[in-house]
Amino acid sequence: MKRSLKLISTLCAVMLFLSVLAGCGGGSNSNSSSSSNTPSDTSSNTSTDNSTTTGSGEIPTLVWWTIGGQIPDNFEKAVEAMNEYTAEKIGVKVDIKVASWGEWDTKINTIVNTGEPFDILFTNVSKYNQQVTMGALADITELVQSETPELYNFIPEKVWDGTKVDGKIYAVPTYKDSSMTQYWVFDHKYVDKYGIDLSNIKTLKDLDKPFHDMKAGEGKSFYPLPLTQGDGFNGFFNRYDDLALGFPPVGVKVDDASRQVVSVLEQQDIMDELKILHQWYKDGIINPDAPTKPEADKGRPFFSAQGFPGADITWQINEGVEKYDMTQVYGPLYTTATIQGSLNGISANSKYKKEALKYLELVNTDPKLRNMLAFGEEGVDYVKVDGEKVVERISDTWPLAAYTQGTFFNMATTKGAPEDQWQQVQKLNEQATASALLGFSLDTTNLQTEVANVKATWDKYRYELLTGASDPEKMVPKIVEELKKAGMDTIMKAAQEQIDAFFQ
Repeated sequence: MKRSLKLISTLCAVMLFLSVLAGCGGGSNSNSSSSSNTPSDTSSNTSTDNSTTTGSGEIPTLVWWTIGGQIPDNFEKAVEAMNEYTAEKIGVKVDIKVASWGEWDTKINTIVNTGEPFDILFTNVSKYNQQVTMGALADITELVQSETPELYNFIPEKVWDGTKVDGKIYAVPTYKDSSMTQYWVFDHKYVDKYGIDLSNIKTLKDLDKPFHDMKAGEGKSFYPLPLTQGDGFNGFFNRYDDLALGFPPVGVKVDDASRQVVSVLEQQDIMDELKILHQWYKDGIINPDAPTKPEADKGRPFFSAQGFPGADITWQINEGVEKYDMTQVYGPLYTTATIQGSLNGISANSKYKKEALKYLELVNTDPKLRNMLAFGEEGVDYVKVDGEKVVERISDTWPLAAYTQGTFFNMATTKGAPEDQWQQVQKLNEQATASALLGFSLDTTNLQTEVANVKATWDKYRYELLTGASDPEKMVPKIVEELKKAGMDTIMKAAQEQIDAFFQ
């Protein structure tokens, strides 16, 4: 687990990532509903010289579980077009199964825990390490180099390093923005109507007056800060590195050179902001059904999201809003979790591990396939403006989240986005500061019971707490007490020991 500080600091300097999805958890989930498992066409058994067929001559169809929105009527047709293309290119098709934003957490847990067959699985930092520990994901350390050298060489070594668990690779990172930048996003019509000065909004407290002005002006049924149970207030714990554990109540402050593991909920800055959320909930700033609302409605007047310059264009399309104004409030920041924020793992039980890797290789190296996955059916969901380089989205119904799929080096920009969008993203990455824990992820091999128990306990309370529905002064002591009984102290002790050893 030991690595040099030089290696860790180098991670920041060498990564140039691209990204296109608007808001990993902020603006992409506004058009979601229940899961739909639409199979792709698997009738063809004819392959070209370049295709990879099974022993019976059939073209294998990979089951790819991912996250996204409501399945549109043209989804099957769009996937069929992709499959025609990939069957010819590499002799592989996909059956894309979509878990909605609201059900993804539960659905993916069920798939992994029951051993339901799949070939490729979108995952992230909240689940990745646990899935590896459970043996659900295949060790692809050697396979990705031997079978897909173009993919392996395309993604920088330091990015691969960020995906490793105990020195082994279990997933393909999407190779996008390496750092995290948090934005607060207002519908421009409210900025204009209420004279909101975005340049003076930097803290949660700074949002109080704009929110109350909007509430007073728009009426009782209007909620300036609409929230859902899954996100709560997105980015709430940004100032604390969660050890790539996916458990916010334990962490290290990102700028703490001493790297002291703390109970995050008990920190004064967190308590102060939880109290603000609670007051907003009581004042009707936040929708009363926030703790139980699984997915956001379209047209949100405000939301918090991780993003990048030009993300507002995608948010506008997804939300059906004429214009959004976005202000950067935090970051850019590198953590291990930002690298593990979007990954695609391959099932340890898949019969088509090589084929799955070849498909992911094509996603990351072929602009045509990349755009079809990201934007949908040409002529229905998007039109080409400049070949595969620039597209115009003409619908808002394509359900797949682009950030879950692969790199954006080879993907088109959206018409209306800044021409230098990718250069701006690059600058953010170059300017990013590093978490004090950059490169570290907690080894949970001997902590599986405790981790499972504290996460289950946290899930009992987090929806109400992070949507402001609970009084934090009453609820936090209760939560902390139960977390300690569930094993949080054991996790914190082990984490401190591992951190001290890692950085000595």
